[in-house]
Amino acid sequence: MAGVLRERALSLLAAANNHGDLTVKISSLNQVKDIILAIEPSFAAELYSYLVELQSSPESSLRKLLIEVIEDIGLRAMEHSPLLMSVLLASLKDGESIVAGQSIISGQKLFCGTLREMALQLHRRGKVERWLEELWMRMLKFKDEVLAIALEPGSVGKRLLALKFLETYVLLFTSDTNDPQKAISEGNRDVFNISWLAGGFPILDPVGLMSEANRMLGILLNLLQTSSVPGTYTVTVVSSAAR
Repeated sequence: MAGVLRERALSLLAAANNHGDLTVKISSLNQVKDIILAIEPSFAAELYSYLVELQSSPESSLRKLLIEVIEDIGLRAMEHSPLLMSVLLASLKDGESIVAGQSIISGQKLFCGTLREMALQLHRRGKVERWLEELWMRMLKFKDEVLAIALEPGSVGKRLLALKFLETYVLLFTSDTNDPQKAISEGNRDVFNISWLAGGFPILDPVGLMSEANRMLGILLNLLQTSSVPGTYTVTVVSSAAR
């Protein structure tokens, strides 16, 4: 059955790449996503090298959809998704703001998902698997690239999304008073608490992470003193810094 679905997916990927009708391309890619999410992740991973070829598609709407597909795959089959993260990084520099913006939106969700998975593995086993370490390193590079977008002149919409990412980063690594054990024991994948890392781990050092969050907060505050910051950008900075 997996072999049949794989051949079907390859046929659909060829259509997504080469068909002359954009509607057909989009429909084909959506069907590929459904197949990938339906089969065993290890079998689905064989298709990823073909999937990433779509990042060179001339249609921005297809490139944007590709990022959304990668987000869905990454959140459901994280272990097999490091290859796909390269598409997110490359798409940050896409000439179309809707594509770059979607990369920031999806990357933020994957950043949070990767962080939660690491915290859960550390809590349960006292260490994280090698593939997850690799994925986290890519997520940190992604964070650095998004920071550069927030600080450099460019599309206001893209910069606002980058700023939202920085706000999320600050909130993730700011201590709060929630019960960390309750959140972990219930397997809640929608929240993260820096106090989960109270024991201290080399790859997720809470002191270092909180220090970085403070640095990010300082960057947000410094943006308030930049006269070139648009009005909507300034409002977002104030909202972020006031959290």
